[in-house]
Amino acid sequence: MSGGHQTLALALFSAFVAVTLAITTWVSRGRHGSPEEFYAGGRLFSPMENGFAIAGDYMSAASFLGISGVIALFGYDGMLYSVGFLVAWLVVLFLVAELVRNCGRFTLADVVAARMRERPVRIASGTASVTVSVLYLVAQMVGAGSLVTLLFGESGTAARAWGVIGVGALMVVYVTLGGMRATTWIQIVKAVLLMGGAVALTVLVLLRFHGRLDDLLTTAAAHSGHGKAFLGPGLAYSGGWTARFDFISLGIALVLGTAGLPHILSRFYTVPTARAARRSVVWSIGLIGGFYLMTIVLGFGAAALVGSGAVRASNSAGNTAVPLLALDLGGGAGTTGGTVLFAVVAAVAFATILAVVAGVTLASSASVAHDLYASLGRRGAKAGGRKRGEVPVARVAAAGIGAVAIALSLLAQDLNVAFLVGLAFAVSASANLPVLLYSLFWRSFTTRGAVWSVYGGLVPAVALVVFSPVVSGSPGAVFAGRDFHLFPLENPGLVSIPLGFLAGWLGTVLSREKADPAKHAETEVRSLTGAGAA
Repeated sequence: MSGGHQTLALALFSAFVAVTLAITTWVSRGRHGSPEEFYAGGRLFSPMENGFAIAGDYMSAASFLGISGVIALFGYDGMLYSVGFLVAWLVVLFLVAELVRNCGRFTLADVVAARMRERPVRIASGTASVTVSVLYLVAQMVGAGSLVTLLFGESGTAARAWGVIGVGALMVVYVTLGGMRATTWIQIVKAVLLMGGAVALTVLVLLRFHGRLDDLLTTAAAHSGHGKAFLGPGLAYSGGWTARFDFISLGIALVLGTAGLPHILSRFYTVPTARAARRSVVWSIGLIGGFYLMTIVLGFGAAALVGSGAVRASNSAGNTAVPLLALDLGGGAGTTGGTVLFAVVAAVAFATILAVVAGVTLASSASVAHDLYASLGRRGAKAGGRKRGEVPVARVAAAGIGAVAIALSLLAQDLNVAFLVGLAFAVSASANLPVLLYSLFWRSFTTRGAVWSVYGGLVPAVALVVFSPVVSGSPGAVFAGRDFHLFPLENPGLVSIPLGFLAGWLGTVLSREKADPAKHAETEVRSLTGAGAA
């Protein structure tokens, strides 16, 4: 990219960073650092504000860069991500949002531990939440690296590393200084910017084809290198039973994974009532639904105007499709319009990454402090002392989690960010969703069942990813020159999600402990009515 692109994009990005740092500084003034303030923002946000924040938290780099890139490369098959990410919110709306708000305080473990022995449940659930969060963070960091590489051209390797490190440092600053209140306002600002950018690009694409979607699709197929096959199923998931099972596995993971994401569940605690949590989801579904419809237009628009070959040449995983599309829509490389539009899109994408990583880091640091530290680090301390010590621990944990995510993202820079998020969703659906649903709806569920459910989904999911073609044995693997893969599928959800449910059932059936009917009745009444909710 030319110096003009770099300068303008970095100027816009710097302006966003300055604004968000100002927000962080402002909201952190006069705060006393209580767990409720740090984790839940004082539970003072309205349904509309929280709905925008949820949308800002959910519409990540995977959505803006990854999904459009997959569609630009694989056409029809790439739309699975758009459909899966959107349909997942129906599960959240009808099964999770209101009940979680009534039963918990800050984390997923609060819901499960309400009727179980706390220590083993919190350790298991906290471990799973941190694992899911780190995988999700890796996807955002990879998106940051792809953008920086596009901006700095030949200096991409070094720029990619520094871009990842810079985003990681900023997210730690947001979380440690501002907590949930600052993170929420950053996500609201980011949601507005992202929706505005997506609408502008979508309108420009449709104007280029005079509003005729058939012309858009026909041109995309012609410039894809695949012809009519680009508009039909099987381009990405063809070639035998392995590809078909991979398609099913990914679809299941996308639909079920959202309901177990720690940073999404934590957002339901930032509103005052369960009814407000449900209304927040309705607001977010409207925003998210419109956005994912636009990613389909942007993906096919990139294939039609930029060409699938050019997208792949810029980034093998397709992560730069939207910035390249913006450059073309603005008039092409070297033009003022192209420079401005490219710079705006790059800045919005950076804003997307910063807001999402702040939310995920906050949720994971809350799990470390509220669940793991409270159960392990201060086992003999008084409850009041633990609570007062949680916030400093959460701030330190944010830095540690950021460092781990940065290190892992530098290894996965050549993978598509939407695909990486698909892996995080699979682990979430395997480890978090079974224990959450069992705790809410199964009267006989026991502590052993809860622990077995978490580890029975988490360990297989992570192990299957490690021994899958994602890590070794394929041209696009993390370790492309080595082959130790044993599992044929790229997404483990088809196997690991049923194992999580099975392990929870077996643990309960084989447990000598009997579920306490009184605790279950109390949890049931609380989840349905909100009586006694924090």
